[in-house]
Amino acid sequence: MDGLSFAMVALTLFLGLIAIVSSWSEIDESPGFFQFNLLWTLAGVVGVFTALDLFLFFVFWEVMLVPMYFLIAIWGHEARAYAAMKFFLFTQISGLLMLFAILTLVYLHYDASGVITFAYADLLDAELDPGYAFLLMLGFFVAFVVKLPGVPFHTWLPDAHTQAPTAGSVILAGILLKTGAYGLLRFVVPLFPEAALEFRWPAMFLGAASVIYGGYLAFSQSDFKRLVAYSSISHMGFVLLGVFAWNTVAVQGAVVQMVAHGFSTAALFMMAGALQQRLHTREMGQMGGLWLKAPRMGAVALFFVIASLGMPGLGNFVGEFMVLIGAFQVDVPLTIAAAIGIIVAAVYALSLMQRSFQGEPNAAVETMPDFGFRELSVMILMMAALVWLGIYPETLLNLSAPVVSGLGVHP
Repeated sequence: MDGLSFAMVALTLFLGLIAIVSSWSEIDESPGFFQFNLLWTLAGVVGVFTALDLFLFFVFWEVMLVPMYFLIAIWGHEARAYAAMKFFLFTQISGLLMLFAILTLVYLHYDASGVITFAYADLLDAELDPGYAFLLMLGFFVAFVVKLPGVPFHTWLPDAHTQAPTAGSVILAGILLKTGAYGLLRFVVPLFPEAALEFRWPAMFLGAASVIYGGYLAFSQSDFKRLVAYSSISHMGFVLLGVFAWNTVAVQGAVVQMVAHGFSTAALFMMAGALQQRLHTREMGQMGGLWLKAPRMGAVALFFVIASLGMPGLGNFVGEFMVLIGAFQVDVPLTIAAAIGIIVAAVYALSLMQRSFQGEPNAAVETMPDFGFRELSVMILMMAALVWLGIYPETLLNLSAPVVSGLGVHP
């Protein structure tokens, strides 16, 4: 593991613990098989973050899909079969496109050097025709942007998030989306630098479009979980923008955004699951006034909502601000468009808070229990992590700096 892999694996293991805690009292049907699938998913993700053999990377990429399919299809909510199948088809088809690109890359390298190898370090030096390099880069790019997800490949995400059990949503938002971002950083640009830079403007445009479109769709939702799902599309748009800006500040910002988003969105999905378990609804129109009945839950929700909208002093702000500074050096109009997305984030985030926790209490919330010690303790851990990232991001930046400089990014 290098610094980037270490940060991602640490995030995976921490959010795996959060997922187990969040499912403590939620799963009644086959809890053993549920936890088995949860750990199976985590094993696949750790493999993705540590494999430096492209075929092994693909194996782990596929390994993490199967248990997540089961988590959604067996323990999900009302439309779980549809959501699970949609998730599986999107990620499987794009994964097969990546497999074809990997095999073609290996063959072209063999044709030029006479050596058959899937080793990452050897394939970095592959001599490729520019036309082939561009097509192979697109194969990897599509697979990773589907998982990110970026517009227009995002439509699986809201359904999968909304229908997944709480632990599934925590793993999906906090970790699985990061595998797409990690793939862009680790494989797409280092393996195909000229082709990736040639494709820079369309990729940055998709990133800015994801920021604005995801925020716009989030604001139009009445379902708590669906709103948070669309907000993930918006936040991960910053990562796509930062990666293809391909300078040190932007890429470092993308790494910070990946980690900060893992904490803030996992916490909001855990909040959504706790509310659904207590109220048997995700509709914000049937909530209202929750703060009066559950002040601890309200205070925690407010913290993660303002973290999500990019409040200075918290980790999300650092990541987004660094991405914007780096992107501004490359493309000013797209950076301005992405910055407008931060304003949209403030609108939908505060709207979520207002509709759920403020206003007149609904009859359904009269007897709603507040957060207990188990839920509050893990929320405090995630709050501390976001404050640390916001006040002293140097810890993460120092960890990823040697990796970022080694990827060949511009100063």
